[in-house]
Amino acid sequence: MSRSGQMEHETLIEMSATTDGEDANGPFFETNSNVDSDNPGISEGLSSTESTFLINNHQRLLQVTRKWHKHRLFLKRRLMIDKHHQSKDSVFFRDGLRRIDFVLSYTDDPNKETDKKKAERRKEFESNLIKTGLELETEDKKESESGKIYFIKIHAPWDVLSTYAEVLGIKVPIKENDIDPPRENPLDCLLKPFKLPNHVMYPEPDYFTAAFSKQKQELFLINDQDTFFSPATRNRIVYYILSRCPYGTEEGKKKFGIKRLQNNGTYTSAYPLHDCQYWKKAKEELCHNERFTLYTQWAKFARFYKEQPLDLIRKYYGEKIGIYFAWLGYYTEMLFYAAVVGFFCFLYGWITMDDNLSSKEICSPDIGGQIIMCPLCDKTCEFWKLNTTCEPSRYSHMFDNVATLFFAIFMGIWVTLFLEFWKRRQARLEYEWDLVDFEEEQQQLQLRPEYEVKCTQKRKNPVTQEMEPYLPITSKAARFCFSGATVLFWISLIIASMIAVIVYRLAVYAAFASIMENNDALRPVSSLLTPQLATSVTASCLNFIIIMILNFLYERVAIWITDMEIPRTHLEYENRLTMKMFLFQFVNYYSSCFYVAFFKGKFVGYPAEYTYMFNVWRNEECDPAGCLIELTTQLTIVMAGKQIWGNIQEAIVPYVLNWWGSRKARNNPEDLYSRWEQDYDLQTFGPLGLFYEYLEMVIQFGFITLFVASFPLAPLLALLNNILEIRVDSWKLTTQFRRPIASKAHSIGVWQEILNGMAVLSVVTNAFIVAFTSDMIPRLVYFYAYTENMDSRMSGYINSSLSFFDVVDFSNNSMPIENEMNITTCRYRDYRYPPDHGRKYLHTMQYWHILAAKMAFIIIMEHVVFLVKFFVAWLIPDVPSEVKARIKREKYLTQKILHEYELCKWQEKLREKSNCAEAARQVFASKGKVQLSAAM
Repeated sequence: MSRSGQMEHETLIEMSATTDGEDANGPFFETNSNVDSDNPGISEGLSSTESTFLINNHQRLLQVTRKWHKHRLFLKRRLMIDKHHQSKDSVFFRDGLRRIDFVLSYTDDPNKETDKKKAERRKEFESNLIKTGLELETEDKKESESGKIYFIKIHAPWDVLSTYAEVLGIKVPIKENDIDPPRENPLDCLLKPFKLPNHVMYPEPDYFTAAFSKQKQELFLINDQDTFFSPATRNRIVYYILSRCPYGTEEGKKKFGIKRLQNNGTYTSAYPLHDCQYWKKAKEELCHNERFTLYTQWAKFARFYKEQPLDLIRKYYGEKIGIYFAWLGYYTEMLFYAAVVGFFCFLYGWITMDDNLSSKEICSPDIGGQIIMCPLCDKTCEFWKLNTTCEPSRYSHMFDNVATLFFAIFMGIWVTLFLEFWKRRQARLEYEWDLVDFEEEQQQLQLRPEYEVKCTQKRKNPVTQEMEPYLPITSKAARFCFSGATVLFWISLIIASMIAVIVYRLAVYAAFASIMENNDALRPVSSLLTPQLATSVTASCLNFIIIMILNFLYERVAIWITDMEIPRTHLEYENRLTMKMFLFQFVNYYSSCFYVAFFKGKFVGYPAEYTYMFNVWRNEECDPAGCLIELTTQLTIVMAGKQIWGNIQEAIVPYVLNWWGSRKARNNPEDLYSRWEQDYDLQTFGPLGLFYEYLEMVIQFGFITLFVASFPLAPLLALLNNILEIRVDSWKLTTQFRRPIASKAHSIGVWQEILNGMAVLSVVTNAFIVAFTSDMIPRLVYFYAYTENMDSRMSGYINSSLSFFDVVDFSNNSMPIENEMNITTCRYRDYRYPPDHGRKYLHTMQYWHILAAKMAFIIIMEHVVFLVKFFVAWLIPDVPSEVKARIKREKYLTQKILHEYELCKWQEKLREKSNCAEAARQVFASKGKVQLSAAM
């Protein structure tokens, strides 16, 4: 029978070959067959003995309990499986030969009108799948654990794989790599404890590769057609067919694609299978057991100090997921250096904390104990002594010292080194994973099925000269305007929520101050728990809760408006969604930190003329030791809270959902709980699963770069989180999620540009933090220009940074209700003339000198760091020289092999004396190509 005739003859249910003298229908049809089967494609395959038994005992079985009914079904399935000697944990068809490349599932109720429509769609869809050459096999719902779900197993034969491998430009081995491996590093012996076994790190030999061509199959190293294409490549090809297979015409429009069928409920799921159970190897010898290897060598937390098997990850999950873990691993490695430097900077601040003269003056009973400060809120707040902020000022020194400046400059250079060295690492992976010539058009630039469906108008493509759908410019402009307005509205909502938190800070400060000043129970901790700290901590926690709530909303809004824009390609869709989500997250997570760093305490005014928000709430003042400690508190709570919550979401939630979903099947043996049912009960990773992983890490990257001058321990927290993150992500992918559909990617995409932008912004923000949030510049100006004690140059700095105020100049709204100590003069943090001066309450020259020093520092720091960044970026090439040489060598050999192949073909035709003139011309041309390849 011809191949076309064979495909027409095949039905949705593939008959198993006759074995051991059994019926041609195969023994496994008894497993999947029932007398009252609801699936029209299933034949009645029960033996006569079993059928008689069922009929004679029909009335009796209706009267037994449900428990006995389930027990009978269990025994029946157990008997059948023992008879047929095939575990349902298998990843093959019933014949044990054809691999299951994809699984579709659905539920069906023939009595419902909507389900009848779905059945028609499925029938048409599956018929079209068979026409493409795919082979299908159906598992009846009575064989499922719940008794409600049909499973359709899909196998892609060689003809289909070879055809679509050429369409997708998949590269396959053409020749063994003959380039000498790089020299071994003498220090590799020291890294041996961190290495994985060689067969795990490099699961496949190194080959030169070329794009597959169906007409030139003899060129490629095809030892076995069943294993030539990896399971990841196979499921990628099958999904490509599924996403473009039509299923009918509705409302005058052609409908196609598995995604739409899932959205309208025709199919409940579509997924490729894991190759085995993660905790033990499969029984079939043909299974690769890569999932088991990944779990034991990569996903276990006990392996946190080991390198990642990137080649195996790429082989099992595809290049896109492999690139993510390569980037995350490299980012974590680079964080180690930043964490070490940050820890020593923090250690320096901690060691020198008791030697800080400014905090000593604040804590001194003779200095800080004698300075009476003006009230921090109107009427209800009282005058207070400076030494009540002793402990916060001491701890502030741990983060606000000379090392802060050094670390800010270091991080500006570190982020450049990280991005530049990652480009080199990425270029190496592109070569090793055959992505050098990968064109985005092969996968990412293909038209989205949704775009083809929604765009009814067509025009000729100037390149391909083919008619293709397009979105009119008027419709596109209207959609973009609506999208932009929606984005601005939700960003405004974020800003409004931040203002609400600021109002909370302003409103509750007076309450905290009143409670703490009059509560004797809090006096033992009053030195640590000040009203400023209590307000800052509670506001940070409230802000974190609001951030989590808004994130839940923004995710859905961003997806909705991106779908509404109807992006043309998958790449456009991902890029637009990425920019929207990142913009939302950027404003959401960082707005509170920007407020504390650059606005709090900067627009306070002075006691005679305070500034008010909405003319109601008086603006917050910073602690006499500065606002840096509050920025540190804010950053710690938001960053640590986000990481803890993220790990709970990524690890605990999927585990609980899977536990709950599979609770009925946990007591069943593996051969009764099929491989497709086990995977069906797992969570879906989804096309945007990787997007959220990138987003989480990029937001973390912003925390450790944009505000790192205020918290040197931020890289250490990020390092510890990422060590856990790698294992959590690998564990959930390997054990808790269905196998993702493999896809290609040669880089981290638009995230690279986002990281570059944040790297530039981080230099600016850290320069402003050191200048305006830190107290370093005022101290340096005092040290070099205003000190009065040359033996102890910082002596008197606190007194110099506080101005005098006459209480009679208070307005009626600001004057404290109680003044038991009969205070006549109080101090406030500013550089203004005293009340008895001719320029009463105007800024002094010291203020202007400090401001000039701050601006000069910002300009100098930015220029120095940017010059170093650009020099480092210029000095480090994006592609290593050895990789360039290997790429050229591979291109040369590949072209040579292809041209020699063509030459041999035309020489054969010349020998056959068929069309001799044309053959002679082609032989001459082929020889020229070979010579040209050698010359190049």
